[in-house]
Amino acid sequence: MRIVQIIDSLEAGGAERMAVNYANGLTKIIDFSGFIATRKEGDLKESLISNVDYLFLNKKSAIDFSAVYRLKKYCECKKIDYVHLHGSSFFIGFLLKILAPNVKLVWHEHYGNRVKQNLLQYFPLYVCSYFFSIILVVNHKLEIWARKKLLTKKIFFIQNYPIFESNLKQFTTLKGVKSKRIVCLANFKKPKNHLFLIKIAKKIKESNPDWTFHLIGKVYKDDYFTTIKNQIQIDQLENNVFIYDSKSDIENILNQATIAILTSESEGLPVSILEYGLAKKAVVATNVGEVRAIIQNNFSGFVTESNDVFAFSEAILKLINNPSLRIEFGLNLNKIILNDYAQTKIMQEYLKILNNETNDY
Repeated sequence: MRIVQIIDSLEAGGAERMAVNYANGLTKIIDFSGFIATRKEGDLKESLISNVDYLFLNKKSAIDFSAVYRLKKYCECKKIDYVHLHGSSFFIGFLLKILAPNVKLVWHEHYGNRVKQNLLQYFPLYVCSYFFSIILVVNHKLEIWARKKLLTKKIFFIQNYPIFESNLKQFTTLKGVKSKRIVCLANFKKPKNHLFLIKIAKKIKESNPDWTFHLIGKVYKDDYFTTIKNQIQIDQLENNVFIYDSKSDIENILNQATIAILTSESEGLPVSILEYGLAKKAVVATNVGEVRAIIQNNFSGFVTESNDVFAFSEAILKLINNPSLRIEFGLNLNKIILNDYAQTKIMQEYLKILNNETNDY
């Protein structure tokens, strides 16, 4: 089998990490694994292993026929069986299908907030979904939504899985006091709810001013990010909350963390939670997406409702004041990740779906 992964950029984000994970993982079990970034390269390019066949399309606009033609020639030259489209790259897949009707499209939705969109917002996706052979989704709410709203017949829920690449340079050094760092891996987008995180940091500072929060994620210089920076200054948290922009050496960063958190108000199946578990971190997260399926409350972490500052802060304080509980939660979460979210298991399930070896749709 010959498969190429396609995504808009290689900037560090959950969907982008999963696209890279699929490309890398498939090199071990199929004849050909390719990867195409359509619009922008980024930090995750160095995470692609040498066995992955890489192409950058350098797409200039939403409808760039030159890029679509290059994609068509690539698929013909490499004799691609499946084009695996991640997130918003579905549209270039649709244009490819027009020029190459025999190509099989797999669309992979990672965006948990999709279920809140109205028809006008997802109408382009609705039209394109007629041409997809398979849809993959990262949580059960998305699965239900896709079955009701889209035109593709074969729709499957498939779990994300985490991988730490051993070949990456370890260059990020976190500020703050060692063993008193709280890390959040989340790009600076509204669904990640960083303003909620800042309220929590303010609360924690009252009793534990030497504990610090470290926000790692792609910075978009927009109103949302400006509001976050302003709020940090208003609350006088400049020495307690630190922003790092996107990073690729995630394992190195998590090795410097004591507690890991996710404050999102919407998620799919957050890759950051899987990475926290792989790194054996004690976690506090909001009850969004598939978080409850990964974290068993009071066993492998704490789960609170979104925007509940008191409950989230109290959960962090329990971990701050109980080092043995941090170790216990980290080990328990690690066992769950290794047992239920292993690369080998997910890759086998993925290939069964593509080979029509399952009728669960």
